[in-house]
Amino acid sequence: MPLHMIKLCVGVSEVETLEANAARSDWRIVHTRMTPKRAAEIEDGGSLYWVMKGSVTCRQRILDITTVGEGKESRCEIKLDSQVIRTAPLARRPFQGWRYFEPKDAPPDLSVAEATDLPDDLARELRELGAW
Repeated sequence: MPLHMIKLCVGVSEVETLEANAARSDWRIVHTRMTPKRAAEIEDGGSLYWVMKGSVTCRQRILDITTVGEGKESRCEIKLDSQVIRTAPLARRPFQGWRYFEPKDAPPDLSVAEATDLPDDLARELRELGAW
């Protein structure tokens, strides 16, 4: 079972904006300081789950994880698929950097049949209350 990552989506507050930006090649590489020690598990079908406005709202499949440079100048580049997959809203507190995200903790994907015109915060609240 693949391992996932979770990260705050800084500078983008709407899934639609991320979807538009993901089509550009320069937006499909995420730079981080630390390379995951469990990169092989993540590259085996894992995704990067994005937190926007306090909740997980979507994910992108991780295609490759590469360490660039050496020593103090080294950094990690995470190459993402251009397709943004919406997920059921899942509340998350702010954190720095990225975290491993176990598959059992990941929210389910939203299918086209489940898509709604409700605002994300209202949909999240309804799910948390068990009303939807």
